[in-house]
Amino acid sequence: MKKNCLGVLLAVTCLVAASQLAFAHAVLVSSTPKIHGTMHGPTIDVDLKFNSRVDGTRSSLNLVLPSGAVQPLTLEKQAAPNELGAHAQLTPGKYTLRWTALATDGHITRGEVPFTVE
Repeated sequence: MKKNCLGVLLAVTCLVAASQLAFAHAVLVSSTPKIHGTMHGPTIDVDLKFNSRVDGTRSSLNLVLPSGAVQPLTLEKQAAPNELGAHAQLTPGKYTLRWTALATDGHITRGEVPFTVE
C-alpha cells in the first residue's frame, strides 16, 4: 500500500514540476507585424505580446534588413508588463524581426517574425 501511495505522489510531483516548466518561458501570443504579414510603411509599429511578464530592460528587438544587415530597435516603455514595443522607419522589402524576451522568472526565449513592407 505504501509503495502505491509513494508512486502516486511521485507521479503527481513530476506532473506539477513539468507543468511549471512549461509555463516558465515567455511565449509569444500575438505580434504586430503578424508572422508572414504585410505592413504599409514607412513607419512601422512593433508590438509583441507574451503569455507572461517580460523584463523590458533586458529583452531586445532586432531587425534583419533586406540587405541582411541587423539593426537593433530601441524598446519603448512597456505599455503592459507582458509587451515589448518599438517603432521603425522602413523602406519596401522583406524583413525579419528577431526578439529575445527575458521572463521575470529568469528564462530567456527567442523567436523571429518574418514580414514584408510595401
